[in-house]
Amino acid sequence: MRDYHDFLKEILIPEAALQKRVAELGEAVSRDYAGQDLLLICILRGGVMFLTDLMRQIRVPHVIEFMAVSSYGVGRRETSGQARITLDLNTNIRDHNVLLVEDIIDSGRTLTSVLDLLSSRKPKSLEVCTLLDKWERREVDVPIKYCGFQIPDEFVFGYGLDLDEYHRNLPFVGVVDLEKYSKEASTV
Repeated sequence: MRDYHDFLKEILIPEAALQKRVAELGEAVSRDYAGQDLLLICILRGGVMFLTDLMRQIRVPHVIEFMAVSSYGVGRRETSGQARITLDLNTNIRDHNVLLVEDIIDSGRTLTSVLDLLSSRKPKSLEVCTLLDKWERREVDVPIKYCGFQIPDEFVFGYGLDLDEYHRNLPFVGVVDLEKYSKEASTV
């Protein structure tokens, strides 16, 4: 994998804007769950950076859990719509306030599957917090309570989002120049 500068089309959301918005989301979550229990469930792997920054901004006591859900796969640029749970929860969520923390929502199909599964486990409440909402691609209505940014229909990477499993570590959200990336990938 070559340097991301070779196929970065633009920085869509710079680091300062990300951190400012995450702080605002943390404030809203803290206000809404004041005096209540809170369980944050992070969808791996893309949501990890968002979760760690968000939980530092949440002032109410909370616990965290993780799920891994696959619907893309290496080399795919769109979700298959078929969600497969590859890591399930270790915690019983019955009668808990659950906040599902997600990196990006596009078609909504994967998240809808996860929400249906979690709802069947009878939480006290179940809400969604997403960093990015690619609303133009929505095929299924998803109830989003907390949204960081609505973004255009572009292929993005950085700040937890991968490009064929790489570049999750970048402190910003960038847009991939797919033409340059395809050329780079074909020469490897």
